[in-house]
Amino acid sequence: MAKLYDISMLIHADMQVYKNKDEKRPQFETTSDFTTGSAHETRLHLDAHTGTHIDAELHMIPNGRTIEAVGLEKLVRSCRVIDLTAVTGGITKADLEPHNPQAGEFLLFKTRNSFEETFNFEFIYLAADGAEYLANIGISGVGIDGLGVERAQPNHETHVSLLSKDIVILEGLRLKDVPAGTYFMVALPLKLTGIDAAPARVVLLEGVPDITLA
Repeated sequence: MAKLYDISMLIHADMQVYKNKDEKRPQFETTSDFTTGSAHETRLHLDAHTGTHIDAELHMIPNGRTIEAVGLEKLVRSCRVIDLTAVTGGITKADLEPHNPQAGEFLLFKTRNSFEETFNFEFIYLAADGAEYLANIGISGVGIDGLGVERAQPNHETHVSLLSKDIVILEGLRLKDVPAGTYFMVALPLKLTGIDAAPARVVLLEGVPDITLA
């Protein structure tokens, strides 16, 4: 029997949000309850980059493609979890080279971020030279367990290096309990259109062979 890992962040009002900005906190508004009607209903007020999410080109590239351009065939596939828990600061080319990234791979970075439930302004990120290295190899996607794949980059070099090469970016993963290795990933964004990102539910299956989507 395949083992399943849910590597998505739980969405709630007190969850970790980027830079602890109140405007990024999800809000849950009860619009009907059993004192006012016959059903209980809730309205969500949610940033597109809440918790585990997928970035689209438009997030960092003017006139870039929007979230519906990230096809499911890019997100339902095999992936490899790389243990980078010893890294401090940015993940560099030198940190990645021992793991021998290959063209077409989807790589998930397990760092110390996965062990922190509150936002750390010194979170681990993918350094510009690491992103350029992966982009030149031609990987298919990158996932990281921080709420940003970059940190303190005025020109957003990491995002731009990846998104400009049609490399998928997954942010906000939870990999604490996931050993390094190969998995089958199912990353399903909300079916939104015309915007720069979408929250996603992401699971990994251990022991499931890769399949090709029609």
